[in-house]
Amino acid sequence: MASNSCKSKIISNVLSCLNYKTGKFIIAESKRVGTLYRVIQLSIIGYLVGYVFLSKKSYQAKEESIQSAVITKLKGVAVTNTAESGQMVWEPVDYVIPPQGEAVFFIVTNFIETPNQKLGNCAESPDVPDGHCKGDKDCAKGESVKAGHGFRTGRCLRDNGKSSGTCEIYSWCPIESYHQSQDGHKRMSILREAENFTIFIKNFIRFPKFSFSKANVQDTADKYHLKKCHYDELLEPYCPIFRLGDIVYQTGHSFQDMVLRGGSIGILIKWKCDLDRDHSECKPRYNFTRIDINGSRESTGFNFRHARYYKNESGEVYRTQFKVYGIRINIMVHGKAGKFCIIPTVINIGSGLACIGGGTWLCDWILLYLMKKREFYKDWKFENVKKKDRNLSDITEQYNGSKEDTKQTPEEQLVTDVSTVL
Repeated sequence: MASNSCKSKIISNVLSCLNYKTGKFIIAESKRVGTLYRVIQLSIIGYLVGYVFLSKKSYQAKEESIQSAVITKLKGVAVTNTAESGQMVWEPVDYVIPPQGEAVFFIVTNFIETPNQKLGNCAESPDVPDGHCKGDKDCAKGESVKAGHGFRTGRCLRDNGKSSGTCEIYSWCPIESYHQSQDGHKRMSILREAENFTIFIKNFIRFPKFSFSKANVQDTADKYHLKKCHYDELLEPYCPIFRLGDIVYQTGHSFQDMVLRGGSIGILIKWKCDLDRDHSECKPRYNFTRIDINGSRESTGFNFRHARYYKNESGEVYRTQFKVYGIRINIMVHGKAGKFCIIPTVINIGSGLACIGGGTWLCDWILLYLMKKREFYKDWKFENVKKKDRNLSDITEQYNGSKEDTKQTPEEQLVTDVSTVL
């Protein structure tokens, strides 16, 4: 008998899994709590639709690992006329370093020239503190001059019987010249036409996740389009040709100041592509920023030195040194693409529904713990079922309505009681 009873209980428990269970709802006619609940629901729905889906486009799969290639080409000529070299025409092969069209390059805008340097002995520059001396003992032979131009020979050179001078060095002589103009500034040779130099920037991008590729150059039937257009954010967003002067002005700085002292400019190309729309709407956006600006004017600017080497008829090597100032361009590419995907859509909808459930919990908490009649609500919200000493017929008679009763049903009585309290 015991085994049969145990089997029947197991079978009953298994079969009970096939029963459908649903929650019991209690309607509390509180306008304040009901209004709060609807406000929470509408706020969550508005956030989900307006911000998550429309603004952030969270229904899309995203990719930010953009593959990019940048090719540059400069055009423009300038003329300089110096005492050292005479009249000289500067073409892109002369003023673009390196000349092969990379994403980072330097444009010469002015220079200081020191021609006909040969290896030999000469005086160190007085502008180098470590090269100062009062006697030969201050110029130890074979030691290099810190931040100087060569190695000491052991001699101290003093002019006109002065008590101090500069050490003699073995170097490329004469050392770099610092000619002074009448206003006291260093005499520089400026490429005055540099403002009109043009930069052709070709950018090819690809989002491998979506197999989407594009370039910042638009196909057109006019083969002369790129020869006559200049970039304009509104009128010519697909023209990748930029005037150097316009680039500097876009940074908010003076072109003349950058011509004299040099500087570094970052060009950021942004691609933000919604691939659910027409691909023609995926356009590049350009941002121009001066990078070398900080609190110290002494550290602002950009310059470096290079030399051109020659041999005379006797085979002796000599060179012309250039200290060049100019604008260093650094082109950077960032991008993000998005396309509809069912997985993030379902995830975000599920998150929104979960938040609505949180609103239900908040309203229940207010109703059960903050309202004046909270004890009354608790009695109806939580039903304690205890085992009582009553036979099955009494329970069946109570809940199945076997007795005739002209009063309200328990559910109707519940609504009436709650309404009366509120």
